[in-house]
Amino acid sequence: MNKPSIKKLSELKKTDYKPESVKKELSRNLEIKLKSGTPTFEFIHGYENTVIPDLERALLSGHNINLLGLRGQAKTKLARQLIFLLDEWVPIIKGSEINEDPLNPISYEGKKIISEKSDDTPIDWIHRSERFFEKLATPDVTVSDLIGDIDPIKAANLRLSYSDERSIHFGMIPRAHRSIFVLNELPDLQARIQVSLFSILEEKEIQIRGFKIRLPVDIQFIFTANPEDYTNRGSIVTPLKDRIGSQILTHYPLNINIAKRITEQESNIKGESLEKIYVPEIAKDLIEQIGFEAKKSEFVDLKSGVSARLSISAYENLISTARRRLIINGEKSTSVRLTDFLGTISSINGKIELVYEGELEGADQISFTLINNSILKIFNDIFPEIKKLKKEEESTPYDEILLWFNKNDVFIGDDFTDKEYKDTLESIEPLSKLIEKYCSKINLADYFFHKEIILWGLSANKQLSKNRSLEGIEFKDSLGSFLNNI
Repeated sequence: MNKPSIKKLSELKKTDYKPESVKKELSRNLEIKLKSGTPTFEFIHGYENTVIPDLERALLSGHNINLLGLRGQAKTKLARQLIFLLDEWVPIIKGSEINEDPLNPISYEGKKIISEKSDDTPIDWIHRSERFFEKLATPDVTVSDLIGDIDPIKAANLRLSYSDERSIHFGMIPRAHRSIFVLNELPDLQARIQVSLFSILEEKEIQIRGFKIRLPVDIQFIFTANPEDYTNRGSIVTPLKDRIGSQILTHYPLNINIAKRITEQESNIKGESLEKIYVPEIAKDLIEQIGFEAKKSEFVDLKSGVSARLSISAYENLISTARRRLIINGEKSTSVRLTDFLGTISSINGKIELVYEGELEGADQISFTLINNSILKIFNDIFPEIKKLKKEEESTPYDEILLWFNKNDVFIGDDFTDKEYKDTLESIEPLSKLIEKYCSKINLADYFFHKEIILWGLSANKQLSKNRSLEGIEFKDSLGSFLNNI
């Protein structure tokens, strides 16, 4: 829809336009979407039966909303999508400092313009994209930033009292009149600044340096916050929390399939990289499993949470590791390998907060352990779980492989060409028999990735020794395979 052509108040009065609060506007457009079956929040996965229904109920109730959840739970992404529930264009008094409705002015200046020019009042239109304001709450945010302050120069030039509304320089919140205002990380805002929001939320009044001004600003507030038991920087003061209509708890993906959809959507891996690099589906599962393992690790601070950005960054680094090898070897295409997951360690390190014991172990070691545990989980899902095999059995499915390693070692280099990589794995003949028995339905492209899973799985079960060097990984017979006889 193009920008409306109406330019005068007299023309606007001839239309069916009526003043409407931003909350009613959001509720009306949400109702239209719900009736038509149109998704209200697109590209948000895993919240269909939890967060989104709660958010829709809050909007229909006309509530200000607090989205409470750990980092990387799409709180800001949800808030930004609210603009699509606004009307595409709304009229304002042209030149209005706070986007006032021509049929419902609220400031001294707006009322003065209407009084002087009446039906000849010039009208302008603003797009819904201009009706979204966002502020990150930091300790240095002031009342002046959010609400406003007295402008002594303006007061002197116009010979106004400081108590006169016209001497005020408006802050972000009044300028967000008839808009959505998102205040991220609310607990980080100093308590005295939070208190300044009380009267705006409840009484539609603002107080600046002791002067109370009735300015009925019309705003849909969306706050975001981490749980109070996590943040050590502050909390939401109780009276402010009481004035927020709905508090909605967000959460991490409940299963790997949802997590994969989010990672593929949000990652920067597009086009040419995916054309030249094949990614086995099980490798995508493994990326997400790392995040799930981190969420239950004793070395990771669970109050801090494990952001969805961990999987996104790890996936990007996984593809880049394969791409780097492709460039070095001058090959036209390649497939992601299990050894490529070592390239994700740097992206995992910065996404997890470690407890004291984890810090002693070191970030690199914890990241490597998370990868190892994830591979073990995948290994146990596909192949017989070693711990469940009876000790009195004379043989196990892995005996032939372990016997092969009694006489042989295997080194898989990070930068092996595809031929070197495949030839190395093909040299371990017993692997093929295990693949044929338990993975008969996998395609050829996943064949070698599954072979690596067997090696890593046996290593995680202390049946083989795995040594990491600067050039790659070596697998060899482990003394533990004799001492811990199955």
